[in-house]
Amino acid sequence: MSINFRIENTIATIEFDQPDSKVNLLSSEVMKNLDDILEEVRNKPEVKALVITSAKKDVFIAGADIKEIEGIRQIEEGEEKSKSGQNILNKLEDLPIPTIAVINGVALGGGCELALACRYRVATFNEKVKIGLPEVNLGIIPGFAGTYRLPRLIGLTQALKIILAGKVISGTEAFKIGLIDRLIPQVGWRDHLNKFIEEVTTKSEKRRNSKRKKDFITFLLEETKIGQTILFSQSRKNVLKITKGFYPAPLKAIEVIQKIQGLPRPQALQIEAKVFAQLVVTNICKNLVRVFYLSENHRKFLPPGTESIKVKPIQKCAIVGAGIMGGGIAQLLSSKGIWTRIKDINYDAIAKGFQAAKKIYQEAVKKKKLKAFDAANKMAQITGTLDLSGFRNCDFVIEAVVENMEVKKKVFQELSAAVSPETILCTNTSALSVTEMAQQTKDPSKVVGFHFFNPVHRMPLVEIIKTTFTSPETLAASFALARRLDKTPVLVKDSCGFLVNRILLGYINEAGRILQEGVPIEVIDKIMSDFGMPMGPFTLSDEVGLDVGVKVLHILENNFGERFKPTDIFEKIYSRGFLGRKAQKGFYVYKDKEKIPNPEIVKMLGEIRREDPKKKLDTDEYLRRMLYLMINEAARCLEEKVVETPETVDLAMIFGTGFPAFRGGLLNYARSVGMDKIINDLIQFQEKFHSDRFKPNLYLWYLK
Repeated sequence: MSINFRIENTIATIEFDQPDSKVNLLSSEVMKNLDDILEEVRNKPEVKALVITSAKKDVFIAGADIKEIEGIRQIEEGEEKSKSGQNILNKLEDLPIPTIAVINGVALGGGCELALACRYRVATFNEKVKIGLPEVNLGIIPGFAGTYRLPRLIGLTQALKIILAGKVISGTEAFKIGLIDRLIPQVGWRDHLNKFIEEVTTKSEKRRNSKRKKDFITFLLEETKIGQTILFSQSRKNVLKITKGFYPAPLKAIEVIQKIQGLPRPQALQIEAKVFAQLVVTNICKNLVRVFYLSENHRKFLPPGTESIKVKPIQKCAIVGAGIMGGGIAQLLSSKGIWTRIKDINYDAIAKGFQAAKKIYQEAVKKKKLKAFDAANKMAQITGTLDLSGFRNCDFVIEAVVENMEVKKKVFQELSAAVSPETILCTNTSALSVTEMAQQTKDPSKVVGFHFFNPVHRMPLVEIIKTTFTSPETLAASFALARRLDKTPVLVKDSCGFLVNRILLGYINEAGRILQEGVPIEVIDKIMSDFGMPMGPFTLSDEVGLDVGVKVLHILENNFGERFKPTDIFEKIYSRGFLGRKAQKGFYVYKDKEKIPNPEIVKMLGEIRREDPKKKLDTDEYLRRMLYLMINEAARCLEEKVVETPETVDLAMIFGTGFPAFRGGLLNYARSVGMDKIINDLIQFQEKFHSDRFKPNLYLWYLK
């Protein structure tokens, strides 16, 4: 049974404990079981209070069963499932006795909604307590009365923050905003719970869900018609700014919450159920569910041969190279309590690494994600050095110097002589051979690629590059560290450019060719941002740096030939020192927060443009050229076993480049277009442009 039910001394307890699972889920079967138990409680007048808890470690209820959400294909079915869940939780809310949810871990989605239907919520002082309604991340809205109950409990302002962003909060945060009524210690929690039960079952206990006091501005926004209009309008603007309108669920959530203000529960919940049903059948929902599964499955992935290896926790790390990337890696490591030592050739370089790390911490403090003293303590875990002193005590050393093989070889030779035999040596190279670097060391089995993406503290992907020498122990430790850093690691074969950069650089190079044909910079960027990319290819190039992009293209060209030869305009811009945002001038000119297309590039284009600049723009063709080159390169990577599965490609492109998750990933998007169409278009482009860069890879037929 997924639910254990007992009555002891007039106190009933419902304990969720799903068999053969680390978490509890609210499947249809579990909800039916809960409904029967609630009916039994309602018919037992001797019961004075109901406690709802979990037997799982660090988990209350993780949410509804996503497999059932994935399986809903008809609006009528979606509405029926939503109403069924609402009715059961209404029965819980309507019980005439105190009901108490005891949260000792994750309470998300339907689990949070169940807790909201209780009269009281108690949480333990457990850092694993995470509470929220993250349904928008699956392209839907809460469907078990979350849009109705949460605003009534904690107010519109806080509820909108949680629902619209799919925000998950800690027990302490939940207590501050009134979502939790009491925080109790983990040790002896049952004794503390019994005292709370005694309080709420006495005649003197009159309160229900007590909201925290509101300041004057919050009162005006939430309790007046004008204020609510302003609040909902601003919420829409913020959502559109973040999602660009590609994700309808947050906008629909605003619409529902606004409509149901002041409505009786039956009418309010009917509106919620209808909108939930409309969203759950969309392709966006199905694609986001797919991405959820990809992420969850990959989170559990262990490289073959590492499954039984016990990994020693990483305590000390070092970084060679204190640039922006090195400083970003140092900040990430120190934020997880890992002592980090940065080495460079002079103190000015080390200072830049410290500044990069400090800037990230300052932003976190400014956004109230971190307290100032916590940021200072974490920053103090970063030290600097001009030599390799102390490196022998390090568990992990990450090389992040310039993208030059000879320089990197020398670094690995020096590191191999300075570290202990147990130290793992990593390179953050974005394209160069990890095997070649490993061969410079005493023990190549301790060498691995550990490729972060910029900015390090935001991008969730890490490519872990395995060579033929890399030992299972080294791989296991690398995956464990990546997960400790809250990154998604993907295992990649040691091949030039690895996976993401190889796919991405061909796309950016094609954007350069389209630019040379007379299409304006901002038009090309808009084509891709309108498709759903977080930024266009030229804005991305400016963020990464033109020097980095051109250097990697040359590395790829040397290995794969003409298709990666940098376009003339890239070479010309690079030679002029227009390196991007770090130089305040690249494809765009940057001043404060403003940017405009660089007028000097227009002059350069006049010297090398190959086609009539007045020709009619075919934005659909430009989009297909850029996207289909990425798809074709992904097929080559799969054929060469750079990664093992199309699903890995999709996950890596979403987490490494921001490829739109609502499209389900690069190859999932390709399937939605149709491989036959893509292959035919590539053949046409190959003939039109007389270029083998468009020659369809045979693996595309396999992916059909």
